[in-house]
Amino acid sequence: MYETISVETKAGIRTIFLDRPEAMNTFSEKMMEELIDAYTKAGGDDDVQVIIVTGKGRAFCAGMDLSQGDDVFTSTESFDDFRDTGGRVSLAVYRLNKPVIAAINGAAVGIGITMTLPMDIRIAAPAAKVGFVFGQRGIGPEAASGYFLPRLVGHAKALEWVYTGRIFRAEEEKDSGLFQYIEADPYARAVQLAEEMIGNTSPVSRAFSRQLFYSMVGSNHPEESHLAESKFLHWISDSPDVKEGIASFKEKRKANFPMRAGDLPDFFKEKKGAGV
Repeated sequence: MYETISVETKAGIRTIFLDRPEAMNTFSEKMMEELIDAYTKAGGDDDVQVIIVTGKGRAFCAGMDLSQGDDVFTSTESFDDFRDTGGRVSLAVYRLNKPVIAAINGAAVGIGITMTLPMDIRIAAPAAKVGFVFGQRGIGPEAASGYFLPRLVGHAKALEWVYTGRIFRAEEEKDSGLFQYIEADPYARAVQLAEEMIGNTSPVSRAFSRQLFYSMVGSNHPEESHLAESKFLHWISDSPDVKEGIASFKEKRKANFPMRAGDLPDFFKEKKGAGV
């Protein structure tokens, strides 16, 4: 079905593999198209509860495929119509209503690391090479990293990485905020976390939490969060999920929540930017 990625689903976990191991999973327009398609389908599939993204072979994604020629960064679109390929992927991730985990198994350079910034959890192999190398190629940040990176690591660290173009091992920046975990087997840890999410919490609760936390990033007052939470709690209060949550607690058993992420209304439409 796909040429640059592959997909598998097991027990509610959809894994998207960057699947060009012979080319260290380098990024291309084709990969952009296939990733957006895979994210869209995962978001609309009620059987998918958590999404994991990882790489086949020894790399996660070693950046843009520069073998395409010197015009790899050029476009035939107009100045006003052009949208960068990495940013289109990042926005597809941002729109999702399910947890997304990056299992960074190897090199993640340029778009290889910025495509993970809108994901919720990043788990990296200790020796994985990471670099925000735009300046080394004569370009600048992409994939909406101007929005996501400073929020994750702070402006000073983000600018240091971008100004220097330095390539570092993930373990060297384990306390930067970019990675939640440094693990020898990132994918195994990602599956463990996904199973914990699926086993303990409701899909609707996770979906609302994702909406809420991202939407509150630029809020100016806690009342904004209070109002959104109040709307959700009013909506969910008499639902089958709440009844099951209470019953499972009383009966001292695992809950089996019947509702799915797709049941959740979008409580934050007015806070999203144009084209998001």
